[in-house]
Amino acid sequence: MTAALPIHDYALLDDAECDARIVAAKAKLGKRCIVLGHHYQRDEVFKHADIYGDSLKLSREAAQSEAEYIVFCGVHFMAEVADILSRPEQIAILPDLAAGCSMADMANKVKVQQCWDELAKIIDVQNAVTPVTYINSAADLKAFCGQHDGIVCTSSNAEKILNWSFAKREKVLFFPDQHLGRNTGYRMGIPLEQMVTWDFNKPQGGLTEQQIRDAKIILWKGYCSVHQAFQPEQIDAFKEKHPETIVISHPEACFEVCEKSDYIGSTEMILKIVREAEANTRWLVATELNLVNRLNQECKAQGKSVHFMAPTLSMCSTMFRTDPQHLCWVLENLAAGHVVNQVSVPAEQAALAKKTLDNMLLAS
Repeated sequence: MTAALPIHDYALLDDAECDARIVAAKAKLGKRCIVLGHHYQRDEVFKHADIYGDSLKLSREAAQSEAEYIVFCGVHFMAEVADILSRPEQIAILPDLAAGCSMADMANKVKVQQCWDELAKIIDVQNAVTPVTYINSAADLKAFCGQHDGIVCTSSNAEKILNWSFAKREKVLFFPDQHLGRNTGYRMGIPLEQMVTWDFNKPQGGLTEQQIRDAKIILWKGYCSVHQAFQPEQIDAFKEKHPETIVISHPEACFEVCEKSDYIGSTEMILKIVREAEANTRWLVATELNLVNRLNQECKAQGKSVHFMAPTLSMCSTMFRTDPQHLCWVLENLAAGHVVNQVSVPAEQAALAKKTLDNMLLAS
């Protein structure tokens, strides 16, 4: 068998040539390969997806497909979830292994274990705390939650997951995104003072023993760099010019932005609400730029105006690493019989991670 085609041969290909070669490779592979496109993916790649959506939806659908190869145009934790949920004979592939997630990287196994150990010096952590990880996290953190009878959540089911968690134990350790945890907890009626932030760069998270004992939710000091760009002042300034504007925000945005929003929801919910809204309405949206731009184009025919909240460019830079050149390289290698950039979660870790995902399905 010939050697795998090297990536450097693709670096200088223009997008038009890549498009033609991607289409040809997909045609050759047929149903043996499925290409998944996350909502935040750049248009040049997104258009080649067989199915698109949020990360969990895509992984579930891929696992139910006939495909032997799952090519995930997203970021690393998404390909890990696809591998965990897929059948043993399926192979998950990430076009660029450097496509990570800055939020997911803010919580790693060493730091979370250190937090758990420090909490154990103050409270009966195993019997008092349920660990909850956002799906935007590495597989080893999902496995950590599996070890400690915890669970995974998404932005659409976070409230149900927190209710499940509190039914088991009195406290929750929520990582890696503080904003999703805080916004969800507040809407459930938990006071802000009972949601403390664990600073993983400080001893004991920068908290006093009393703060830890009094806390209902211990929030990891993590955030999404894209959603961090949205500020309440941007809403005020926009509504001064367009007072009729309806504001909708992803719960990864900060508390102050969500408090000024008319709707708060996951990417799928944002799409649903705006698509089903009355014609000739104006929307200000706090989520990733590529999704907002596509939604605006889609809704123009209905007289809807869909605006990106931040005045400066804000897109998922790690998601952007997946370009047509990397996708072409992966697909042509598969067509030639070579698997490149496989993402494979170790079996023991995958089993524990799947336990948390199964818990999530039962709870939601």
